[in-house]
Amino acid sequence: MPSLATLIPREQLNMETDKKTVGYSGGNLKFRLQSKSSQTANTEDLCFEEMSQWSQSLERLLSSKYGMKIFQAFLKSEFSDENLEFWVVCEDYKKIKSSFRMSARAKKIFKCYIQAEAPREINIDHKTREVIRTNIKVPSAVCFDDAQKIVYGLMEKDSYPRFLKSDIYRTLLDSTSEPMRM
Repeated sequence: MPSLATLIPREQLNMETDKKTVGYSGGNLKFRLQSKSSQTANTEDLCFEEMSQWSQSLERLLSSKYGMKIFQAFLKSEFSDENLEFWVVCEDYKKIKSSFRMSARAKKIFKCYIQAEAPREINIDHKTREVIRTNIKVPSAVCFDDAQKIVYGLMEKDSYPRFLKSDIYRTLLDSTSEPMRM
């Protein structure tokens, strides 16, 4: 499993929920997703081969700059981007060297994603939640690893297959394939 933060530069991953750019205010979902993906990635820069590789594995999708952004837009459209957001935040967290900063960031991550009723609460079991609660008392680079494995598995088994069947992926794939000539 690759490290997402090492695959995609942080500035390219706008992980803030921006409801205006996603277009939650109504209208045609397919149009909104296409608009978002065209803002995110110019399909002229995408090729059919790259996009078709996204269907091979979640790892392949997330290792693509455009794949990551389009998957993020898809998840936002379903109001389920917290798992991807959590994954990336934890990858950034692992890079922290200062124990003071690590402690402060661990508490912030816990408050935002892990604790019960958190604003961006991820779907993890009670045991994992309690292990993390204990781990952040003396934080380390690996204190969120179990939760990361869980959310990666959830994305791989749930969100990723839905993405592959989605209108946005199918439309983008169709737009990059060349018409067959006989």
